[in-house]
Amino acid sequence: MRVTSTFSPVIALGDRSLYPDLATGAYLAHAAIAPVSTLVQRAVGEVLQSYARSGNAAFMAWVEQRERLREKLGQLVGAAAADIALISGTTRGISDLALCFPWAAGDRIVLFEGEFPANVTPWLRAAELFQLSVCYVPMAHSVKDEASFLKPLQEQLSRGARLVAVSAVQFQTGLCMPLARISELCRLYGAELCVDAIQACGVLPLNVDTLGIDYLVTGAHKWLLGVEGAGFMYARAGKSKALRPYTAGWLSHEEGARFLFQGPGELRYDRPLKRSIQFVEGGSSNALGFAALEAAVEPILQLTPSAIFEHTSRYLDSLEDGLVARGLTSLRAQEPARRSAILSIEPPPGLTALEVVNSLRKRGVFASTPDGLLRFAPHFPNPLSEVETVLEAVDETLAELPRRH
Repeated sequence: MRVTSTFSPVIALGDRSLYPDLATGAYLAHAAIAPVSTLVQRAVGEVLQSYARSGNAAFMAWVEQRERLREKLGQLVGAAAADIALISGTTRGISDLALCFPWAAGDRIVLFEGEFPANVTPWLRAAELFQLSVCYVPMAHSVKDEASFLKPLQEQLSRGARLVAVSAVQFQTGLCMPLARISELCRLYGAELCVDAIQACGVLPLNVDTLGIDYLVTGAHKWLLGVEGAGFMYARAGKSKALRPYTAGWLSHEEGARFLFQGPGELRYDRPLKRSIQFVEGGSSNALGFAALEAAVEPILQLTPSAIFEHTSRYLDSLEDGLVARGLTSLRAQEPARRSAILSIEPPPGLTALEVVNSLRKRGVFASTPDGLLRFAPHFPNPLSEVETVLEAVDETLAELPRRH
C-alpha cells in the first residue's frame, strides 16, 4: 500500500472553496485555531480507512508519508528534511529542547515579557532542574519603539547568556520580531536562538538559514491550517548533535524498529541514538495529525507564504483603517516590516473584548480575545471584499452593547 499526496485543486487568494462547511461569514481567528479544509478532512479519512481495511499493514504507508511531509516542511522554512522532527506541538517541542539542551549550572536564559506561556514555562522548569538563571527583556513599548527591547536584550547578552527564546510574532500585539537582528546579537555574544514560530509559520516567509535561527518550533493548528496535536521542530545540524537525548524513546535509536520486521535476533537496546533532532520522535506518531498537516500545507506551498502575507496585509490595512475611523485603538506597528497577519485592537471603553467578540460571533464574524484584546487574524481564504461585512458587524455590535461608565 502506497499513500500519495491528495492535493489537486488550484487555489487562489481569497478563495474559500476549500471550506464549504465553515458556518461563519468571516473567520478571523486563525491565530487561535484554524478551521479544517476539505483537503484535511479527506486526508484524515484516508488514514482511518486504511487502518480500518488493513490494520497494522497500513503502518508503513504512513511512515513513508511522514518522510514526504518532512521535505515539504523543510521547503516551508528553508531547512533540510533531515533537520526536521515531527512532534505533537509547540509546548512539547520546546520542553524537549529545554530538557535536552547541554546546560551548565549557572547558564542564563533570556526570555521576553508578555510571551505566550508555551515559550516560558518549559524554560523555567529547565532553570529549576539545571540551576540556571532566567532574565526577561521588557516589551512594554515594543510596538512603537524597536530599540526599547533590542537595547535591553543586548545588555542582557553582554552579561553572558546561553540561549535566547523568542516568538517570531507576539501573540497579543501581532508584532513581528526582528529575528535577523536578534540572531546577529546572539552570534555576537555567543548565545543560541530558539524561535517559537506558531504565530508566523504558514503566513509569513521564514528561512532558518537567512534569519540565523538555531531552533524553530511550531504547532499545526493555527497558520499551518492543520489540527491540534501535531507540529514540527527544526534544529541546525551542528546544534542538534550537542543535545543530550534525555527524552529519548524506543524510536530514538537508529533502526529502532528493525526488530519488528527483520526476524529474531534484532531486539537490542544498544543501538546508537539518532544524532539529528529526530531523536525526539521517541514513540508512536500521530498518523492522523501528520496526514492532516501535509494536506494543509499544500495550498500554502502553492500560494507561497510571501503572497499569503501580502494578501492578509491588504485585508488588515483596510480593516484597521475602518476600525480606527470608528474610534478604536489599534496596537499594530506602523512600519510594515514589523507587522504580521494579526491585528489587535483595544476593546472600546466600557466594554470587554469578550463581550465584543461574542456579539460579533452572533453576526457571523469570528475573532479571538488574547489577554483581553480584540484579535483579528485572516488567512488566504478570506476575501478582501469581506472587510465591509466585518465593519458592518462591528457597527451593529457597538450600537447594541451598553457601555459601563
